[in-house]
Amino acid sequence: MAMTLLTNLKTKTKIAIGGVLLIVLVFFVGFYQFTRLIPRQQPVNIAKADAIVVLTGGKSRLIGAVKLLSAGKGARLLISGVHETTSSEALARLVPAQSNLFKCCVDLDKAARNTIGNAVETARWVAKNKFTSLIIVTSNYHMPRSLAELQNVLPNINLIAYPVVVNSIPVSRWWSNRDTALLLMSEYVKYLAARCRLGTGLIT
Repeated sequence: MAMTLLTNLKTKTKIAIGGVLLIVLVFFVGFYQFTRLIPRQQPVNIAKADAIVVLTGGKSRLIGAVKLLSAGKGARLLISGVHETTSSEALARLVPAQSNLFKCCVDLDKAARNTIGNAVETARWVAKNKFTSLIIVTSNYHMPRSLAELQNVLPNINLIAYPVVVNSIPVSRWWSNRDTALLLMSEYVKYLAARCRLGTGLIT
């Protein structure tokens, strides 16, 4: 009897270990596929859209979005996720060469606190202005999750990705940089959570 119980225990232990190893394997295979979704280069040419949306999170994102606006790639720019104490004038000082655009063509969203909020506030802005196409500006590693959230609330809007590539975050060689690897792993977990919550599968 004791021998049978011991055998059953060993079998269950092996099954449990095998299950854990399988989950770990699936997780890391998914992570590798996720890293391949991340754009390595910033677009040189990009199609024109009705408007531009930039998700806050760094000066380079804002600079990229304002340059697109200045080049006539969109008629208006929404800066989503601006801190409630930040003024339009303060943001304009970050791009002095195009600061005049903030007086005519830039809207600030101060309600969004995360990527889900960015999507919700962008959808409200789009509905108000009756836009049908958007250029989405955010960091390259943040683009997959951003598009997933935006596509969920804007299924009939043409979304054009403009990933901002920062040299200090070497995505193309993420395995050789500990900080980049941890950043991408964190973003991957958030991406998985978003895809599961939205019911759109995992990696596509």
